[in-house]
Amino acid sequence: MARRERVVRMSVELPLWRALAGYRVLTMTYAVLIFVFARDTFERPWVAAGFLSVMSVWTLATLPRVLSANRCTKPFLAADLTIALTGILLTPLADVHARQNEGPTLPSIWTAGAVLAFALKGGWRWAAFASSLVAAANIAQRGSPSQDTLHNVLLVWVASIAIGYVVEVARASERTLARALEIEAASRERERLARDIHDSVLQVLAMVQRRGTAIGGEAAELGRMAGEQEIALRTLVSSGLVPTTRTSEDVSMGAVVRTVDVDEAADEAGECDLRSLLAHHSGPKVTFSEPGAPVMLPAAAATELAAAVSAALDNVGQHAGEDAHSWILVEDWTDEVIVTVRDDGPGIPEGRLAQAEGEGRLGVALSIRGRLRDLGGTAELVSVPGQGTEVELKVPRVPQTPKSPRTPKTQKSPKTPRGKDRA
Repeated sequence: MARRERVVRMSVELPLWRALAGYRVLTMTYAVLIFVFARDTFERPWVAAGFLSVMSVWTLATLPRVLSANRCTKPFLAADLTIALTGILLTPLADVHARQNEGPTLPSIWTAGAVLAFALKGGWRWAAFASSLVAAANIAQRGSPSQDTLHNVLLVWVASIAIGYVVEVARASERTLARALEIEAASRERERLARDIHDSVLQVLAMVQRRGTAIGGEAAELGRMAGEQEIALRTLVSSGLVPTTRTSEDVSMGAVVRTVDVDEAADEAGECDLRSLLAHHSGPKVTFSEPGAPVMLPAAAATELAAAVSAALDNVGQHAGEDAHSWILVEDWTDEVIVTVRDDGPGIPEGRLAQAEGEGRLGVALSIRGRLRDLGGTAELVSVPGQGTEVELKVPRVPQTPKSPRTPKTQKSPKTPRGKDRA
């Protein structure tokens, strides 16, 4: 079943824009309160009242503009900074003593919001430009720069540039993360496609090669051509494919993977009984042990798990010999489902897994471990030459009842000697 990978994009700027919107409202209120409590000291209070009215209406009307970078356009930034600079330059006209007493300007600290908008939108260069204009306006409003004026100007200038630089670094990090997630999603999709090809086309080509060689004659030539195409396709599929996690070496299967249809087995909730997907493997050389109750899993998870079991059995058929016997054990725990595939074959020679993967034979890596990894589970392969092989497949499940001590619903089949690694 095809799976779609979704790259989740994050935005480190969104909280900053929201904080800026709140800052503008609070500083607007602060500037208005300063005027209300000190209006008797203004020589021309109507100038201050007029400007503060315009600033308040502008602040509230443009709140949606400062909620994201897309809405905060260059014309808006220019108009916003113009209002701030106008308020600074109108301060001596409204309050002559403000120049002499080092009092606050009409927009007060609201001006910093306009500078911060430049920093969030364009980075430290834009912040430096806006803060420099504010600094020039403050110096012009004071007439002659005092120590306090220079201190305040320098503080706004350094703070805005620092914030702009942090925003630029955050954007670069976000782009890098988004690209990494896209690459990971593409790699996982390619791995899935390679797994499907391995379980179908490559297996058929391998079977044609073996049958053609055995029959001989014209069929042998057909088998030779099928073998060449198998090698070429394996090389193409395996190039650039490196499993995300690999705890031991892998090897490929050589037989055709059995497929199952879950349409009829699935219930209305989209779940199906894993036992029904594995029961057809039972035969003279395969012993199937199952719980007495249905082992329900989501249809997609059950299909992938059944395909992994099929791949493991096909591996037994190709590498363990005609006389090898296999055992399938299904265990239904509260928090996970475990399927164990065990055989009494000769096991895997040391180094064979790495050699097979180097040849592009990624059966265990893709058809077994890749499937289980996509389901959030694990696949452990244990084999020792001459002592058989065991593959343990674990798929987590959401507990239907509170977790309790693990009590298996079935007894394990007779064990063959456990070894250490396998093909």
